[in-house]
Amino acid sequence: MGWFLLAGCGGIVVLALAVGAWLISVYNSLARGKVGVQGAWADIDVQLKRRHDLIPNLVETVKGYAKHERDALEAVIAARARAVSAGPIEDKIAAEGGLSSALGRLMAIAEAYPDLKANTNFMELQRELTSTENIISQARTGYNTTTGVYNQTLVVFPTNLVANLFGFRAMPFFEVTDANERNAPQVKF
Repeated sequence: MGWFLLAGCGGIVVLALAVGAWLISVYNSLARGKVGVQGAWADIDVQLKRRHDLIPNLVETVKGYAKHERDALEAVIAARARAVSAGPIEDKIAAEGGLSSALGRLMAIAEAYPDLKANTNFMELQRELTSTENIISQARTGYNTTTGVYNQTLVVFPTNLVANLFGFRAMPFFEVTDANERNAPQVKF
């Protein structure tokens, strides 16, 4: 009888150790996934900062040529301010969508000003902005891929049990929420 009791206790200990090791492994996997998503967001954030730094120069250059386009210029300035001061990732995503839309309208307005399109500063700023937008697009793709893998891990059984136990939450995707933003303006320089 004592041998069976000892074997039963040993089995329980081995089972508890196995469950503990599994919990640690799943927790670490979730933590690595969350850090990966945060790192991917940081890549986007660096490029968004670069874009935010370019915008005042672009606005100043356009301002000299398009004096009666004040509403569009003010919309870009206001959208940039919202984007710079946005808090959590969800708010930043929404603010950046608004900024992209305002910038698209500003670039479309520039089409009506041949002297502006020929201005060296404007052309250089436009090239820099285009380059930055391409980098942001690539970083968004990386972020969304990483976020998708992480979010999928959160909902798969039995990992979802550990995720809920330790408070892991899904991360937002960086996607266009405004239907008008999905249709990029046609700008021809």
